[in-house]
Amino acid sequence: MTAAAGALVGFGAWAPLAGDTPTSRTEWAAVVAAWSQPHRHYHDLAHLAAVLGLVGELADAADDPAAVRLAAWYHDVVYDPRRSDNEQVSAERARAGLRGLVPEERLAEVERLVLLTAGHDPDPGDRNGAVLCDADLAVLAAPPESYATYASAVRLEYGHLGDDEFTRGRIAVLEHLLALPALYRTEAARPWTEPARANLTAELILLRRRGGTS
Repeated sequence: MTAAAGALVGFGAWAPLAGDTPTSRTEWAAVVAAWSQPHRHYHDLAHLAAVLGLVGELADAADDPAAVRLAAWYHDVVYDPRRSDNEQVSAERARAGLRGLVPEERLAEVERLVLLTAGHDPDPGDRNGAVLCDADLAVLAAPPESYATYASAVRLEYGHLGDDEFTRGRIAVLEHLLALPALYRTEAARPWTEPARANLTAELILLRRRGGTS
């Protein structure tokens, strides 16, 4: 991770959101430790830093940028490829960790936003949701070689699955993303749509060929 990325996940980036108290410092350390787990090949500190950076770039489009930043910290704080409720458990982890550190109204919004990353389909007018989901899905619009690196890292995270099972699951994810009313909702991110759809479609074609489906 670069020094700039490290700064994004440092306590200096956390303190303006949750305060500088012993409790806040303990929670920040626990969150960073969770993102540092060795089974994470894509959903790691580098991903967290990337999402936080993009949330910062898109912050003007949000109604509550602080809530969106906190949701970014927690959106994959629980990440176990063997379970299907990571977003739910991450939202619960956010409530437990931030209780007493932020106002209840903001805490409820953080929970809602973390849950939203399960489907990445914010309602029209959900400005906070649009910023978080656009930042989280920005990798889809990466140059093809970077996208391939991302896809390979995701495959490593699901190493416990055989190729056939992984292919079926990954196809379902890609089809869901391609079927969204819009991949990106903020004005600044809309130009990412074409390269993202090209990457998703290319991966989908490859997986369908491997899986023997059309």
